[in-house]
Amino acid sequence: MKSPVSICPVPDEQQPLNEYQELRESWFYSWGTRNLRGYVAPIVVLWLLSWAIAGPVAAVSFVPAKVPLQFFLAAATGACIIPALTLARLYLGWMYIRDRLHKQTISYEESGWYDGQLWTKPDTVVTRDRLLVIHEVQPILQRLQQTFGLLLLLGLGESLVWGLL
Repeated sequence: MKSPVSICPVPDEQQPLNEYQELRESWFYSWGTRNLRGYVAPIVVLWLLSWAIAGPVAAVSFVPAKVPLQFFLAAATGACIIPALTLARLYLGWMYIRDRLHKQTISYEESGWYDGQLWTKPDTVVTRDRLLVIHEVQPILQRLQQTFGLLLLLGLGESLVWGLL
């Protein structure tokens, strides 16, 4: 979807609306827009795949045959690192788009890094972009924040269980 403003000097690929569309259609960032099952499944898959690294590392410190609960807690916590980093990257990408859509004045480059310019959006574009932020981007960011909160609660729960051992 092209920006309706014909006098916009910003190159098409740097216009916030087009950046949003590109992000939404990308393989990785569209993950945040999926239904609950489509959103949770990759997190679980990443967590399970992370066990290939976290399991052996945890087994060195906590022999599974002798202390299985400590081994499981250590490996499960370690396996959360890759999903958490992936979710952080997802969050940063959506935050970038949110900021570009929300700002009244945006920076752009005409032909390279050395010729940066600023463009002040007309009021109609500002209104359209901010509505997009409220109704489309903000719910994605809230979902990601809730996911981080859940990961934090799980980590705290594991810490409590560890403290009881």
